[in-house]
Amino acid sequence: MVIGMEYGAVPFEKRIKENIKNYAMDNLYPVDSLREHLKALAAITGAELLLTDRHGEKVVSVGNFAGFLPDVVGEPGKKVRVCNRTIAHLYVKMDGVEAGKEQVVEDMLDAEVKMFSCLGEEAYRHREYAIYMDELEEKLGEKHIQTVNGETEDALTGVYHKFYFEERMRAMDDSEVVPVAVINANINDWKYVNDHFGDEESDRLIRTIAGFLQKEAKSDYVIGRVDGDVFIVLIPVAEDGEAEGYCSRVQAACLAFEDEKLAPSVACGIVYKTNVEEKITDKLADAEYEMFNNKFDIKNAPGYRARLEKKKQTPEEA
Repeated sequence: MVIGMEYGAVPFEKRIKENIKNYAMDNLYPVDSLREHLKALAAITGAELLLTDRHGEKVVSVGNFAGFLPDVVGEPGKKVRVCNRTIAHLYVKMDGVEAGKEQVVEDMLDAEVKMFSCLGEEAYRHREYAIYMDELEEKLGEKHIQTVNGETEDALTGVYHKFYFEERMRAMDDSEVVPVAVINANINDWKYVNDHFGDEESDRLIRTIAGFLQKEAKSDYVIGRVDGDVFIVLIPVAEDGEAEGYCSRVQAACLAFEDEKLAPSVACGIVYKTNVEEKITDKLADAEYEMFNNKFDIKNAPGYRARLEKKKQTPEEA
């Protein structure tokens, strides 16, 4: 399920460029069919194949990849890209390929990756268009109601909702305040919680992390929930190390949280607006990039997966 995409008076092509970040592989491809296809491809070529999502999480493995830790930043393998954004990585071991046919297999796999990209883009555009047309009128109406009634808060979390946050962001630009720390805070493995415990618990996870973001913030911090599991925090006139300290406290609060089901974790990316001529919106993509780097480190740290998966069963179910 794709969550949290906000629609409004925005051109469709702009939405196409932005919303691909909300899609995982299983939103675009039938994973069972991909698995069968890669098994057949491995049998034909002799290559061993590992398909991961954009963060390096295994999706399909055909062959022996025990102990292999994907490095999607340093050694990303063959990238499957949809609308100029990486959606998956294909890693290949050629040890079993017949001698002299390595280049043929390499070319075949490159063609397969291009095919995956084309099929993914077609599925993405078709789905986005259907959602956009169905919800555009409803979302515009919702924005109008919020504006008329003076509502500023996201109903689930109590931080600013997307529309009011964008107003605050523009106001901060107009005030020519610098430096401004721009923090992208993205919940790790929200989908895991949703898949294993359902909407109620995944919503509780979002509320829990929103609570940490609010508790550790100073009164002048501007916090908005801009997507289903994504928050942006703005720190005006940020002092040296202030944003880094804030993120460290939030992440420490996540690790200290004890619960039968939830193991909250959040990845943070920090960038700075240092010139009054810059716009905060121009910094959001850089903050997201830094967040993904932090997410990779967190999710590949010792103990992360064990902490997450030990919550899969309640004591009564164990």
